Amino acid sequence: MKKQDSNYNNESITSLKGAERVRLRPGVIFGSDGLDGCEHAFFEILSNSIDEAREGYGKKIEITRFKDDSILVRDHGRGIPVDYNPKEDCFNWELVFCELYAGGKYQNNTGENYEFSLGLNGLGTCATQYASEFMEAVIYRDGMCYQLHFEKGENIGGLMKEAVEKHPTGTQITWRPDRDVFTEIHIPLSYFQDVLKKQAVVNAGLLFELYDEESGETFQYCYENGIRDYLAELNGENGLTAVHYLQTETKGRDREDKPEYRLKFEAAFCFNNHVNVLEYYHNSSFLEYGGSPDKAVRNAFVFAIDKYLKSNSLYKKDEKKITFADVEESLILVINSFSTVTSYENQTKKSITNKFIQEAMTEFFRRQLEIYFIENKMDADKIAAQVLANKRSRETAENTRVNIRKKLTGSLDMNNRVEKFVNCRTKDVSRREIYIVEGDSALGSCKQGRDADFQAIMPIRGKILNCLKADYNKIFNSDIIIDLLKVLGCGVEVKSKHDKGLNSFDLAQLRWSKVILCTDADVDGFQIRTLLLTMLYRLVPTLIYEKKVYIAESPLYEIRHGKDKYFAYTDSEKAKITAKLKGKVKIKRSKGLGENAADMMWETTMNPETRRLILVTPDEAERTQAIFELLLGENLSGRKEHIAEEGHKYLDMIDLS
Repeated sequence: MKKQDSNYNNESITSLKGAERVRLRPGVIFGSDGLDGCEHAFFEILSNSIDEAREGYGKKIEITRFKDDSILVRDHGRGIPVDYNPKEDCFNWELVFCELYAGGKYQNNTGENYEFSLGLNGLGTCATQYASEFMEAVIYRDGMCYQLHFEKGENIGGLMKEAVEKHPTGTQITWRPDRDVFTEIHIPLSYFQDVLKKQAVVNAGLLFELYDEESGETFQYCYENGIRDYLAELNGENGLTAVHYLQTETKGRDREDKPEYRLKFEAAFCFNNHVNVLEYYHNSSFLEYGGSPDKAVRNAFVFAIDKYLKSNSLYKKDEKKITFADVEESLILVINSFSTVTSYENQTKKSITNKFIQEAMTEFFRRQLEIYFIENKMDADKIAAQVLANKRSRETAENTRVNIRKKLTGSLDMNNRVEKFVNCRTKDVSRREIYIVEGDSALGSCKQGRDADFQAIMPIRGKILNCLKADYNKIFNSDIIIDLLKVLGCGVEVKSKHDKGLNSFDLAQLRWSKVILCTDADVDGFQIRTLLLTMLYRLVPTLIYEKKVYIAESPLYEIRHGKDKYFAYTDSEKAKITAKLKGKVKIKRSKGLGENAADMMWETTMNPETRRLILVTPDEAERTQAIFELLLGENLSGRKEHIAEEGHKYLDMIDLS
């Protein structure tokens, strides 16, 4: 049906003007109106100072993070031109601070003002000014000190200037991001530290000094030899290979009808079994998503290493070729590139899309890697062996997970497919309980003693595999473990370096409100319980963290006094009970769950009103992990030492019969 009254007419079309273009739509310029956008605004101002330093004007940039969330950036460059510009018939400060798409970097392909620069679009300074509660600029150049003050995108007082004698040139900008523009303006110290370290890496010899007013600390970042020093730091003393450094310069175009531009880049890489890092920088901007350089590296490294493996007959017969995942796992690489024309994916500069850059880097790395492998045969063999080892480990892990999924997913009638599992009637997961019990005899007494409406029984046959020591292939070849995981229904949490996106765990699919471990109160029972906990801890640790796992305490003694019956769970409880009773008492030592009568099982272990359940909590997860690994892991000497020191406390529990 047509609306009768519409106000959509020729007067409905409006445009944002001046500061409103940024203040009302900050996400368009900064990528976000949240903290990410606020952080990017800082980087825009920092970028201008870096561009000056890289042109040879200034060797130090100072940054202050104030308690009130305002920020100061000071450089020792040439100083922003802010006086009258006859060519534009206005003041330069109006262009720089109040006009989007205005600046001194539009002729970069000629190298007139800046050979290579972070800022290309003339947006950063103006956009940050528009998005600020206030901004103050103090600029020294041409023997003058210029001062500007802005509030919420509006200039207050015009340009103030005075002559100064023998003052070094430079620009100091202080501003506070506006809460009316950004939803959050409290940039954490860690962000400044991370950004400044990265910029020190790719601007060799440039000193960044950060003062944090909140903590009173000062931090300095400087890498005299840039990426070479940074890679040496990452590689440490245990690298598989030493750092290899490359650099080149070339020219090209992204399309035949596009202008030619200059590209230069340096790269350093090494292989390491403990650290893997890939970082790409273009015109000093960190490319979080890479783009062209990342595509080039993936192509060239796989091509070159695959070629080496084939030419040296290192693949097994019919073996699949390597992928970049196999290379990346042991690769440390940093590329620091610069071009006079750059196609960023957007203003936030997290990825570049230049076709020529991708092609030039691909060809360069293919050629240089081939030379490197010829000249460094020992390193080439180490790299080849490690990449193949990574590949085979990945394939084994992937095959294991495929097998796991086949075993654990699909339609499942647990009554038919899990041997001796006894289900309960209710479908209400909030009521359902699963008792994992020790042996067939315990199954019988628990089955008779339970409430079949909401309590299910899963018996296990003997001691299960020690899941802390076994590899995943061995674990998932265990019928007992697979049956337990099927019954739980929530999948499995596979922890390995190859597990990205392949875990099948889903807590919402858990079929039980409580998972209750019920074993005999003797040494064997305690060991089985520990092995079960170890299995849950390694394969479904979330169940412990979500407080789904319990231990059912079973009594050690049944005490009869006439017609009355009492149960004691410890020796001290037994002593207290017998002390209160007068006359003759009969004490029966529990020998196992299987010997308990059904009514006793219900009263002592399964009745929610009278049973004792111990919640397995994650409060001491690190401590639990350490104990599990000490008692069940590969640390034999540590285990012997622990037994020697602590074993005497448990001598009375040893069954020597």
